[in-house]
Amino acid sequence: MVSDRERYFFDLNGFLVLKGALSAGEVADINAAIDALLPVGHGEWKGYVHGHNFGDNDGLNLQQIYEGGEAFERLIDHPSWIEKVKFFVGGANTFDYNHGPLFIDECFANIRGPGEAIGLHSGGHEGTKRTQFRFYNGMFHCGQINILMALTDIGPGDGGTMVVPASHKAHFPHPDSERRRMRGEAASVDGVEGAIHIDMDAGDALLFVDALCHGSAERRNIGDRRIIVFRYGPSWGNFRHGYQVSDELVERLTPERLQIVRPKAPLVPE
Repeated sequence: MVSDRERYFFDLNGFLVLKGALSAGEVADINAAIDALLPVGHGEWKGYVHGHNFGDNDGLNLQQIYEGGEAFERLIDHPSWIEKVKFFVGGANTFDYNHGPLFIDECFANIRGPGEAIGLHSGGHEGTKRTQFRFYNGMFHCGQINILMALTDIGPGDGGTMVVPASHKAHFPHPDSERRRMRGEAASVDGVEGAIHIDMDAGDALLFVDALCHGSAERRNIGDRRIIVFRYGPSWGNFRHGYQVSDELVERLTPERLQIVRPKAPLVPE
């Protein structure tokens, strides 16, 4: 569950670091499962996993990563974060019980090598309903809670995630947002005033509301940075990129996991 300390600092800063969220064995299994999927190019499919990027030197995204096997399926309702996610999205009692409280609208592994990064994006000033931060009537009602899992150690020079603490409540864009924006000419968050680099050990997870202004540093070290991101929101959401859950995955998932990836089965005439 969520401690009083976690509640306070999430409300204050917009993020929490969950140390040791994944075990060393889980990290090894996930990395091996990613290795089995590679190589995948931009626009290519490996089963129902899709190679993707945003075109701004941000590395390779393996979209719909929960389609890649059991190592990824276990992440859907992982006990290290699922109750915290429910709490910050709003909890089951704020939604129709027939639909369930959550929906994953995007899940991907990201592999980023030297010279790659992603620029500054989001912030409370945007007021986007999908990513909003809101606290009302004694409860959080966040439109999107991200769980970013480190699959490699991420320290200085590794191109880690950078955030501007408390920017989920900002009323104005960051003064460096245009120059350092996602898909911009200087698309990294290096040197952005007020931004901090989130150092992570393999197995740590970063929980944050998507309204938080964030991006990454440029990867300068040799080798790759590997992460996975699951984006959770309310059950009435829809897929960000138009992907759909495969019939094969529907057959494999537990009822609890299926309700999160497909809160309501399609209703069609017989």
